[in-house]
Amino acid sequence: MNYWLMKSEPSEFSIDDLKNNPNKIEPWDGVRNYQARNMMRDDMKKGDLVFFYHSNCEIPGIVGIMTIHKEGYPDPTAFDPNDNHYDPKSDPDKPRWILVDVKYKRKLKRTISLTELKEQKSLENMKLLQRGNRLSVMPITKKEWDYILSLE
Repeated sequence: MNYWLMKSEPSEFSIDDLKNNPNKIEPWDGVRNYQARNMMRDDMKKGDLVFFYHSNCEIPGIVGIMTIHKEGYPDPTAFDPNDNHYDPKSDPDKPRWILVDVKYKRKLKRTISLTELKEQKSLENMKLLQRGNRLSVMPITKKEWDYILSLE
């Protein structure tokens, strides 16, 4: 079992969008960072647990939990010239970009804000809190996962 944190701007895709999807499953598309892509392609496994993090909003923070429903496969938005995530260098025969399907599990009882996370001595080594880390996909240790849930 692996643990992850995945960020999305709620104006683009929110925990409520995932929750309100009839089957509660969505492709996590549009990731255009090689390091994040590699984690999605090589390390994420069906059943892994994921914190859903709202970024670039009034109160950034962890808002819910989802699971990896389907392991990495080619991101079709890379091949669509009408999509914002189109990449003319991505070839369907040798795809450059990968996505995973995520499934809604639950919303947290409250948002655990970035400010609150930064105040926790136990989380000082968490990748999210490292200076300069702007990845939208990152691993979380089991210890960090459990500690964050204890804050709920």
